[in-house]
Amino acid sequence: MSDKTRDHGGNIGAAIAHFGGQVDDWIDLSTGINRIAYPIAQVPPALWHRLPTGEDMAQALAAAQRHYRVQAPSMLCAGAQAAIQMIPQLRSAGRAAVLAPSYNEHAACLRTQGWQVSAAPDLAAMRGADLAVVVNPNNPDGRVFSPDDLLALLPQVGLLVVDESFGDVAQHLSLLPHAGRDKLLILRSFGKFWGLAGVRFGMVFGAQSDVEQLRTLAGPWPVSGPALHIARAAYADTDWADATRARLAQDAAKMDDLARGAGWRVVGGCDLFRLYETPDATAAQTRLARAHIWSRIFPYSNTWLRLGPAGAADEWHRLAAALA
Repeated sequence: MSDKTRDHGGNIGAAIAHFGGQVDDWIDLSTGINRIAYPIAQVPPALWHRLPTGEDMAQALAAAQRHYRVQAPSMLCAGAQAAIQMIPQLRSAGRAAVLAPSYNEHAACLRTQGWQVSAAPDLAAMRGADLAVVVNPNNPDGRVFSPDDLLALLPQVGLLVVDESFGDVAQHLSLLPHAGRDKLLILRSFGKFWGLAGVRFGMVFGAQSDVEQLRTLAGPWPVSGPALHIARAAYADTDWADATRARLAQDAAKMDDLARGAGWRVVGGCDLFRLYETPDATAAQTRLARAHIWSRIFPYSNTWLRLGPAGAADEWHRLAAALA
């Protein structure tokens, strides 16, 4: 039996099992992953044959630090998810507050490690927690929190974890200029903005003691050699990143126009995903699925449906037809 408290987008196998087709027939808009991915150059064959070296990891880390213009202690991991699973082990289990609703793995991983987790509706409700988690911009509703408000919360909790997995399209919200401060951890995803979720690459920025402990937990080879090579090239390509941010902003607006035309109300989101209020989320998902377009609905809402922007022109045509 599936755990409804840990359901996720990207479960295209479930869509195929219910609605038919093959993987290549589907447009998966159920995640916040950029549909037009960073173009991968050929990976040197040697990287598939040997373990990643310390130099490989240092070069990828340096490229990321240059891209984000931060020199704080940081580490590489197999996606932000790997960090989410390790962070509960940094402190003795106590009281955790997680902004809700949000990405459900934060609360699930904390509970697995014995933490008492409460769902916090806002930052004020997190005060006094031994560990607090804020996703910024928040997934799925797109709520945002200013750096000043998050820094004001920092001295009122034991450890503040700010998940900036969607932060590449909201740079003004980032706490990276404050990375390295005591009791603050900042997570970054690579796969979402660069559209390469299968690479499994992410980063954590924090105080030296926390970063060193996470490195120990992650082990000697937390990221593959090919992933390090790809991320290093992508982080250096600032022209692609700037152009992609501009395109995603336009695509998010285009997506909202299509949704309004279908009679849906925009609840929120960011440029990598949009959240809509529909009369019936299951019916709306089924409508799209019959056109082999997969979307995300939530066990705690009968009306919310989340969609990432389509990618190529033919995807937009199919989406527009399905919503018409």
